[in-house]
Formats: sequence, C-alpha cells, structure tokens
Amino acid sequence: MGADLLKAFQVETRRLLWLIGLVFITVILFQFIEFPKGSALWSLFSRGEGPMSKDLSLLGENSTSLSSNVSSPSVGNTSIISEDRNNSLAVGLDEGRNGSHILENPDPGNIIDRNSSSIDTLKGLALPPEDNGNLSLAPIEPPVAPLILPHNVPPNLSMELSTPPPLLLPPPPPPLVHASDKKPKSKIFEKEVLTLSDMSEELIQNYLSPSTMVPRWSSKVDKDLVLAKQLIENAPPLKDGLYVPLYRNASMFKRSYELMEQMLKVYIYKEGDRRIFHRPPLEGIYASEGWFMKQMESNRHYVTKRPREAHLFYLPFSSLQLEEALYVPNSHSHKNLIQHLREYVSMISTKYPYWNRTEGADHFFVACHDWAPSETKRIMANCIRALCNADVKEGFKFGKDVSLPETYVRKARNPLRDIGGKPPSKRKTLAFYAGNMHGYLRPLLLQSWGNNIDPDMKIFGSMPRSKDNRNYINYMKTSKYCICPRGYEVNSPRVVEAIFYECVPVIISDNFIPPFFETLNWESFAVFVAEKDIPNLKNILLSIPEKTFFRMHMRVKKVQQHFLWHPKPLKYDLFHMILHSIWYNRVFQFRPK
Repeated sequence: MGADLLKAFQVETRRLLWLIGLVFITVILFQFIEFPKGSALWSLFSRGEGPMSKDLSLLGENSTSLSSNVSSPSVGNTSIISEDRNNSLAVGLDEGRNGSHILENPDPGNIIDRNSSSIDTLKGLALPPEDNGNLSLAPIEPPVAPLILPHNVPPNLSMELSTPPPLLLPPPPPPLVHASDKKPKSKIFEKEVLTLSDMSEELIQNYLSPSTMVPRWSSKVDKDLVLAKQLIENAPPLKDGLYVPLYRNASMFKRSYELMEQMLKVYIYKEGDRRIFHRPPLEGIYASEGWFMKQMESNRHYVTKRPREAHLFYLPFSSLQLEEALYVPNSHSHKNLIQHLREYVSMISTKYPYWNRTEGADHFFVACHDWAPSETKRIMANCIRALCNADVKEGFKFGKDVSLPETYVRKARNPLRDIGGKPPSKRKTLAFYAGNMHGYLRPLLLQSWGNNIDPDMKIFGSMPRSKDNRNYINYMKTSKYCICPRGYEVNSPRVVEAIFYECVPVIISDNFIPPFFETLNWESFAVFVAEKDIPNLKNILLSIPEKTFFRMHMRVKKVQQHFLWHPKPLKYDLFHMILHSIWYNRVFQFRPK
C-alpha cells in the first residue's frame, strides 16, 4: 500500500509541475502581447526603464537609429545626454537660441524642470542626425499619447513586477526654429574676413552635413530629390556644351540643370497684398527680384497648380514694394514690414499644410533690397533666401541661401540694350570706377586713386549727367578692369554691369558671396581685392600678366550668358540660373524621412 501511495504521489507531482509550467508560459505570452515594454522579462524583473531602442520609437518615425548603450541621466540634470561621437545620442528639449537644454526627467515625481523662465521658448524634442559625427539637432514631432502600462496585471506577479509611472510629455511646442541655429557655428565665422577658400570650405561642409529639418511627413516628391542628388553626384564626364573653367564642377552643373528641366515643379501662392505681392519692379537696381517674379509667374514649364506635386513653393513678394508700401519715412524702423511678412506666413501656414511639413525649408523667395536679410532672418529663416545683399556676417547660410545678382535694368522694354564692349586690345584704361560715395569704402577708394592721381586709374565720384548715362557706359566698355566696391552693403550692381560690358570685374567687398557661388568658379574670370589693399590696387592689377587678362576677358564674355535678362527666358540665362541655384540647394539640403 505504501508503494501505491508513493506512485500516486509522483503522478500528481508531475501533473502539478506541468500545470505550473503551463501557467508560467501563459503569463509570459500574455505580457509579450500586452506590456508596452516590448519585453516580458524586462517587465517582470526590472524596476527601471526597458530597452531604450524600444521606447525611442515613441519619439516619432523620423528619429535616427540610436545606440542602445545609453548612460542614464541623474535626476535634475539639465544638460543633453552625451556620449562619444561614434555613439552619440541626444534626447532633449531645446530651450532656445542660448544653447541650453532641459532633459525629460525620468523621475516619477518630476516630469520636466520648469523652474527656469525659459519654458516660454521651449522648442521641441530633438535628435542628432547621422552627419559625420557633428552634433546637429533635427526637430521631430512629439509623441501623440503618453506611455501608460496596463493595469490588469495578474495578482500572482504583483510582488515581482515593478510598474513604472506613466511617461508624461510637455504640451506641443511652438513653431520650430531652423535646425542650423542648433548646429555649432563653424570656426570659420570667427575670422573677421573670410576668403573665397573659407567660403568654399563652408559650402562643401554644409552640403555634406545639411542642417535643414527632416520633413514631418513623407511626400512622393521626396523621392525625386533623393534620386536627383544621386544622379548629380554620379554625373557623367562632360563632353561638350559648357566651358569647363567657368564652373566648380561643369559635369554636375550640367546634370543638375537637365534634371531641373525634367523634374522641377514650383507652386506659387496666389495670396498676398497686391501692393507688395505679384507686383514686379522691372527697372532700377532692384530689378532682379521683379524680372524673376514676372518670368516665374508666367512660366508654364515649371509652375504647377497642384501643390502636392511641387518640389518648391514660391513666396512672390517684392522687397522693394514692401518698403515703398509700408515704410514710414524717417522712422528708422522696419517693425511694421517684418510684421506684415509674419502675418503672411501665418496665413499660408494656417490655410495650407505645406509650410508646416518642412517649417518652410522647401519655400523660397527672391529679394534684392538691402533690408531683405534683416526683414526675413527670423520668420523666413528656414526658407531658401535668394538675396542680393549676400553678406557672410548678416546670416547668409552657405548651401541653403542663394546669392542673387543685382542687375541695373535701365529700360524694361529692352534689357539687353548696349550689351558688349571693345575688344581687349582696344581697352586703354587700366581701371575705372564712378559712383556715389555710399558707405565707408568708396571715400577711401577716391582718396587713394581719385582726382586724376594716376592717369591709368579713372576713379571718380558721381559723374556729370549724360543722356542714357553714356559717359559711364563708355568708360566700362573701354576699360580693362571695372572696380566694384561695396556701398552701404556688400552688394553692387557694378559686378553684373562689368560682365554686361565685357570688363573684368574687380570686387572689393569683404565677406561678399558672389552670385551663383555654388556653381561658378569666380576666380577664373574676376579679381578679388581685400578692402585693406586699396592703396596697393594698381600694383595688384599690374601684376596680372597681359596673357592672363586676355584669358579672363574671354571668360567674362563666355559667362555673360548667365547674367542676362531676356523678354522670354533662354536656356542658361539669368532666370534659369537663379531657379537652378534654388533647386540645387534644395536637392543637397534635403534630408529624407
């Protein structure tokens, strides 16, 4: 009987063990399905946070891949989580332009440190993009709902399971600032004067590591931009059609231009005060913005009425008309002009979803007035800004913004009137300049070389009036070098005038980014002289061999096609070059989701 009892006990023991095992497996499967930790073992045995790679999915689909080796922040720490550059992770809330940040606090009793008054400038969650180790914070969308664990946990696991509190997040942030504001500023900008080599270095770096934000949601046009970049970077060697020395990379330029013709679609907003929007000025020194607006709005090849297929969105305002319509004379204030643009952006971002998708990174405008950089540096900072006043020290963003040629159109009906000049052998004057004494530099030029100090240097102030400014034009047509000094701002219409009259331009304007800088090799057809070297100007020009001058003159004639307005746009003309630079920068600044 004792043997029978022992046998029965062993059978029951096996059944009990099977039952316990079945219950345990059921619980594990239940937690795999129900627990938001994504791991039953973490939910069962950890009192801390689960694997970081799972939880970070809540931060949005556009977050980049992150290392799972994360150092846990201490409570109250107000700096961004940081590791070495090869395994960088930054999960923080941008507090504003001062560079400080607030961490999302994992402590149950504290959601976010709100003691600082900087909560008013809270900008949103940010993750570092994968850009060669440079910490550049790209904005992403906050989670839609907080993480809350289920409450129906089996009672037999209550002693083993640690239930963390809900993960709460701050309210939706205000509009994001441009990502480049969070990117550490290059040491190049610490220099007082940037050389063309410095500018080229910054341009290349910004193409390799773009600072624009990732779109909030994907669009079918994004694939076009990714494909275009691949095709441009792998452009076949140039066989014919372009004169190679004029360009940084003639093959890439030609391929990019062809793709623009094949792919690019632009949507133009119809809204806007008619005193300021859709009213192009066609004469004077600010005519570039007007001629582009006129030819863009009448174009049938690039313009689309379906915004969902647009790669770019045009904000068709005139910076000249903005000043003439709203500026209060002698007020010395641009606040009402800036407010008008702010209200316009607010209107289109409320009426349409397209600005909000990229915070304006796929929007552009073309503005030639001197005030345009300061008027747009905040509310339109994310846009591609085509500016005549292209000044390194005034917030110009290499690789995003475009240096717009300032063109002086005297007759709108015939913008090509008087084009050309004497052949190089008949240009007897070494250097010529005439103009108003705007700014600090021109008086120095006149002091050093004016009043016929040297017969080879024809340097004047304002010239006597003549019909159609004939004296001025004749000097440009018969001079070897045309001096293009800055005025109040870095830009001058004389740069394009010199090319128009086939005179080698001599640019004296520190920190001026010459037009189409991302495409043209300016040093092949122009001379750049530092402002401090004005007293030595003649020696600099005489040191250029005559053979080199002839070559530069020939190249000025070849590059001329890129600086001409035609009543109807022609291939490679000024309209197409402006549009191409905007397209090219968008392609290389785009960061896919």
